[in-house]
Amino acid sequence: MHNAFVTLVTNADYIMGATALAHSLRRTRTSADVVVLHTGAVEQDALVGLKALGCRIVAVDHLPLSDGFNQRHARRNLHGAAPFTKGRKPDFHTPLDNFCKLRLWQLTEYRTVVFLDADVVVLKNIDKLFDYPEFSAAPNVYESLADFHRLNSGVFVARPSTETFERMLVALDQPDAFWRRTDQTFLESFFPDWHGLPVFMNMLQYVWFNMPALWDWKAISILHYQYEKPWESNHPKAEQLSPLIDLWHAFHEGRDIPDITGFANPGAAS
Repeated sequence: MHNAFVTLVTNADYIMGATALAHSLRRTRTSADVVVLHTGAVEQDALVGLKALGCRIVAVDHLPLSDGFNQRHARRNLHGAAPFTKGRKPDFHTPLDNFCKLRLWQLTEYRTVVFLDADVVVLKNIDKLFDYPEFSAAPNVYESLADFHRLNSGVFVARPSTETFERMLVALDQPDAFWRRTDQTFLESFFPDWHGLPVFMNMLQYVWFNMPALWDWKAISILHYQYEKPWESNHPKAEQLSPLIDLWHAFHEGRDIPDITGFANPGAAS
């Protein structure tokens, strides 16, 4: 059976992210499929570029969840009950869409899948992730060492299974269930003994200025643009993250990638 990298696009903005991701994966010469799950909010014409990059396009529906669940996890209600205080989520971010990630467990034609958020780029070949067990994810580190006990669901390793997917639906939509960080909180609960990937397999962009001593370009395999997105025109942290934003645009446009090891981090110790 084949393996696949899987991402999810739910609007035109994430098409931009997935395009940069697909370019970055192709540069690694991976032999795995690249699968793009998309919801009905994405226009077919917008997917043409991803098809041209050799991506397999798979339409997915939102999960069959109760009205109460959907209401609790609507953007205004969720952000009101569990506000983001560390960074800003863009206007095009819709929390309920995140649960569509779980559809990848229905891709039973694959032995193993590695999910990658559409706001990541891959800097080196990561095919070895297919040998990691389910469920593997990197810690949600971007502020302090205290972050190591939480996972980040922007990158994870899974084994598709209809039985697992059905168990997930039952566990997900319990009476009064509230997943404050949507799929991320749910997956941490569903897989309490999750396996830890190296932090360099999901390096969050805020590490650049919050924990510069942890940043090592030679070790980083996946760079994740959490919170603000590098394609936003009104990016509130654009100056702080300028080298990372420039790198993303090079991937998105299919340009030559600069020697990233020369990108100086002003906060890092010399």
